[in-house]
Amino acid sequence: MNAIFELFQYKFFLNAMGAALLASISCGIIGSYIVARRIVFISGGITHASFGGIGIAWFLGLNPILGAAVFGVFSALGIEWISKKTEVREDSVIGILWAFGMAVGIIFIYLTPGYAPNLMSFLFGNILTVGSLDLYLLTGLCAIIILVFSLLMRLILFVAFDEEYAKTQKVPMQFLNYFMISLVALTIVLNIRMVGIILVISFLTIPQTIANMFTQDFKKMIFGAIGFGFLGSFMGLLISYRINAPSGATIIFSFVILFVLAKIIQMSILAVKRSTRI
Repeated sequence: MNAIFELFQYKFFLNAMGAALLASISCGIIGSYIVARRIVFISGGITHASFGGIGIAWFLGLNPILGAAVFGVFSALGIEWISKKTEVREDSVIGILWAFGMAVGIIFIYLTPGYAPNLMSFLFGNILTVGSLDLYLLTGLCAIIILVFSLLMRLILFVAFDEEYAKTQKVPMQFLNYFMISLVALTIVLNIRMVGIILVISFLTIPQTIANMFTQDFKKMIFGAIGFGFLGSFMGLLISYRINAPSGATIIFSFVILFVLAKIIQMSILAVKRSTRI
């Protein structure tokens, strides 16, 4: 126990905990929208397509996260536009952009003169390397997301649960769809530093799924997702410290453990309710 408290003496661990909290807030809110609207596959496509922006930015000598943000947002808007304006199926568009982004990223990284970076840091992330700039960006993102959901919650619920009804109420669906998918892309990109491209989609879906086991209320689901996200992150950091393993992987491993435990609890509660009815 003392060893755990000693970790809080180190700045890198405090930064990691701050990033875990901010990521839990941003992913908890946006992830609840993703799960409710059932666009997890779209989010996975945006996640992997953003790797193209990382490669291009590295080649041009720019910040990789900036490149990922630009590429990710354009990919998200491209998926939304092509799937709505053409006859190409949405899953086909996602698959094409998914593969294209990864291919572009790898090509540009290896075309860059000099030493090629370790791709593992982009693919799997490392929350222990989070710096002050990352925390500032995540804080700004959280502020924007909270403001948007506070002001537009009713419209967002329309989009997430009943798009056809929203159209009859003259809700600006096209603008909202483009705006929300861009917000999803920014959330994905700014959280890549934490758990990486491959694992960030788990951060956006597993805590939300756990929360959804115990409530159907969207607002309660958001708070539950934030709580489970932070708990899983903290557990993952402790596991990473104990076994000296990559923090991104141990955080997702912790989410899966929480999911299994939550499922057992849910099944136990249902069993008790059934027995009392009998």
